[in-house]
Amino acid sequence: MILSDFSDGLGRITISRPDKANSLTGAMLGQLTGAFAAMAERTDLRAVVLTGAARVFSAGADLDEARAGLALSPEWERLSARVASMPCLTIAALNGTVAGGAMGMVLACDIRLCVPGASLFYPVMRLGYLPQPSDARRLSELVGPSRARMILLAGQKVPADEALAWGLVDRLVAPETLLPAAEALTADARVAPAGHVAAIKALMA
Repeated sequence: MILSDFSDGLGRITISRPDKANSLTGAMLGQLTGAFAAMAERTDLRAVVLTGAARVFSAGADLDEARAGLALSPEWERLSARVASMPCLTIAALNGTVAGGAMGMVLACDIRLCVPGASLFYPVMRLGYLPQPSDARRLSELVGPSRARMILLAGQKVPADEALAWGLVDRLVAPETLLPAAEALTADARVAPAGHVAAIKALMA
């Protein structure tokens, strides 16, 4: 349910559980972390594009596993930390709505593209869970404390156009051109010398 491939300096990771709105199990979280870790070991890595199959990026935690304790798993934080520490350009190509814990890996990416009509939300208040610590911090850094409160405390679903205005996503792209647009953004990084992407990212940390 986690697909990955690599060519010409570019890694592609796809969440592929479309029959369950790409909701994430504990095993899938581990596989995502492992896929990013494996790519990070490549000396020819320059960029990674993360996306989902079909019409939803991810509905967050699988509901059955969430009730059984997945919502409290440290694997969410391990995944977002792994994404944030990637020595390359990371782009979340949001093919649809993003919900709950799936926001963590999205917030940890360097750039977020999104299709019109999608929405982003993190319903921890309604469900009675705490967001992962780094998720709350990254969200506040991206959109500001007040808008972060709109999402985390008021439980607001943010439509794509509003997410763009807030800075939660960086560009809206039509579904049929989403992946080509994401890959186009990696062009400069893919011809950069080894270590150059990581060096520039370190200056902004």
